[in-house]
Amino acid sequence: MRLQRSLLQLLEMPSARWLLPGMLVKRWLLLAMLGIAVMFLGLLILIDVRFPEVLVWLHRHVQQAAQRLGTQGNLPWTILGGLVFLLGFFMSLVGVRGLVRTIACAIDPVAGRRLAHVIYNRRNLQLGPELVAIGGGTGLSTLLRGLKQYSSNVTAIVTVTDDGGSSGRLMEQFGVLPPGDIRNCLVALADAEPIMTELFQYRFRGSEGLGGHSFGNLLIVAMTNITGDFERAIRETSKVLAIRGRVLPSTLDHVRLRAKMEDGSFIEGETAIVSSPLKIRQMMLTPPNARPLDEALQAIREADVIVLGPGSVFTSVIPNLLVEGIADAIRHSRALRVYVCNVMTQPGETDGFTASDHVRAIEAHCPPRLFDYVLVNTTRPSPELLERYRQSGAEFVEPDIDRIRAMGYRTIAGDFISQTDVVRHDPYKLSDAIMHLLSRKK
Repeated sequence: MRLQRSLLQLLEMPSARWLLPGMLVKRWLLLAMLGIAVMFLGLLILIDVRFPEVLVWLHRHVQQAAQRLGTQGNLPWTILGGLVFLLGFFMSLVGVRGLVRTIACAIDPVAGRRLAHVIYNRRNLQLGPELVAIGGGTGLSTLLRGLKQYSSNVTAIVTVTDDGGSSGRLMEQFGVLPPGDIRNCLVALADAEPIMTELFQYRFRGSEGLGGHSFGNLLIVAMTNITGDFERAIRETSKVLAIRGRVLPSTLDHVRLRAKMEDGSFIEGETAIVSSPLKIRQMMLTPPNARPLDEALQAIREADVIVLGPGSVFTSVIPNLLVEGIADAIRHSRALRVYVCNVMTQPGETDGFTASDHVRAIEAHCPPRLFDYVLVNTTRPSPELLERYRQSGAEFVEPDIDRIRAMGYRTIAGDFISQTDVVRHDPYKLSDAIMHLLSRKK
């Protein structure tokens, strides 16, 4: 009984559980250990150790086997040692490979079959540059899809002023920060299975109850209620999607956009501002003293590259810069700082804007010289796409590069768009241009 209890206690130890039936590791572990023993035997032969007697016996029988094969039978002691060592090395290699592959397949059957490739890629991404992307909406998530191919050290700093659609309803009903833009960024950085990202983006049909809500928004709200903290809810949701990098709100304070219009009137709320026929003169936050996340400021300070945009200049880019401390942190950063100008104007927000007008809009709200480079697309979309956008009030953003250079900025001009059913930046062309710029700087 005492022996039985001792064996049970031994098997309850975490390290002893590797020896339980069905683990499929004992055979590989035994082969690896046997290989090490054979390698040690080969080393003894190589250094001409003729003790114990088993070495002499082995050498004698190898010589006899060589004679039977018709050779001279005078196999040198050192060659025998080398052969035995190589045999042991091969046995150990097969054992370790089988052990690692068995464990990897148990954890992730798909990754286990291409383990070396997965480890190599993930290690390279971990050693990638520190990248910070600031903005919101679909523009930021488009950029993140490209940046995550170069580094897993990506920090997305996202605006939290959206008050329309599902985000606005959840914000009003549960008192949480709007989750929509954050959800899009999480999905863009996701390394999970495609079905999981599709689930996060799934939007319920209908106009009542869950109608109009996306599953990802509801999950973030549920996580907030469970954890009691919006920032922690984002971290936990990030684990579900296995994202490369991290997503941070620019502030945890509940803020609303407030705009001074061309006639001197003020409009509050992002949806109301965008739907107004009046031109925007100045953007503000209510309350004006929103506090930034310490992690966001630290990411900016440690960044190798900071990218502003692409995205709605007044409602996605500038709101982040109005949070106390963020614009100053960018201005004093030693990182490569790039502003990505939009491809198309946005109705009710940037009607008639050229590329230089976008830059001036940012300059009017922030400290000077907030970025060094302006990335501008110079390729015009097809006439059919332009006509479709024109019907909704959007126009191609003219790339007036000379005016941008006259303002003291360096420009990166080229073809950066993807033309499918919509006109938007191509994530890979965009990130390639940014990373090429970083390599030139180094």
